[in-house]
Amino acid sequence: MYRGISESGLGLIEVESPAIGRADLALVHDPGYIEAIEGFCLAGGGALDMDTVVSPESWPAALTAVGGVKTLMETLREMEDATGFALCRPPGHHALRARAMGFCLFNNVVVVAALLRAEGDRVAILDWDVHHGNGTQSLVAADPGILYVSIHQDHFYPFEGHPDDIETEAKGTTVNIPVPAGTGGDVYRRVWETLVLPVLTQFGPDWVLVSAGFDAHTEDPLADLDLLDADYGWMASRLARVHPPHRTVFALEGGYDLDGLRHSARSTVLGMAGEEHFGPPLSSVPGAAPAVEEAGEAIARHWAV
Repeated sequence: MYRGISESGLGLIEVESPAIGRADLALVHDPGYIEAIEGFCLAGGGALDMDTVVSPESWPAALTAVGGVKTLMETLREMEDATGFALCRPPGHHALRARAMGFCLFNNVVVVAALLRAEGDRVAILDWDVHHGNGTQSLVAADPGILYVSIHQDHFYPFEGHPDDIETEAKGTTVNIPVPAGTGGDVYRRVWETLVLPVLTQFGPDWVLVSAGFDAHTEDPLADLDLLDADYGWMASRLARVHPPHRTVFALEGGYDLDGLRHSARSTVLGMAGEEHFGPPLSSVPGAAPAVEEAGEAIARHWAV
């Protein structure tokens, strides 16, 4: 991914990721859970569940993953002509208050959202990872000052993220758009333009945090959607039209095809920098349109879409 961003030809400022402080983590995660993860990792690690395996090095990696997202946010506060991309692993959007799952130990994006909310900022989290961010949703659903929007593959791990979740807790701020296997960029672009961005602009966030998983890429081995790197660039470019890039932070989530990661990261930063023209998308399976229609009906109960 670093190679792809470097190949964009844009000016690149490298920001070192420090370890996040324990007090910041505790804004989101149970203190006992934090201690348990530290102890388990430093004792040699092992399997936390069937997907999430850790080693002693996982503890500092997890702290710097969250710390990198926080530091990018703080850096962008002092800038006007930039955007931030945190190349952080482990990812975070499956992590619950007191449970690791889906490769995730701490919820990188939600910790930073909590810090911003403590200062009175409104925050939108846009999640384009192929998997629903169940951890993120569970941690922010009760806060009317945080909008969570997820486009994800339906009937797929973690088997959550239904359109009707928009009616739970802080009504209207949990927006799920599940799409079937075989959905391509034609539908993603339509969803982005007719549902995601209209909701985002009506919500009016001070900051946008993007859970930027690239496992919806057609070459990714772990999922069944058909995005191209051009689709990520297109979505980023349209986001940059409606929200300031210097108040936008991308945080890496999933993505397991190295070439897909490289090219998608390059396209994403170019889109945020003002590039408007990207290649055509792949076509979707017939079932994609009805799925989007169902999600749109739920969203229209709370937003003008």
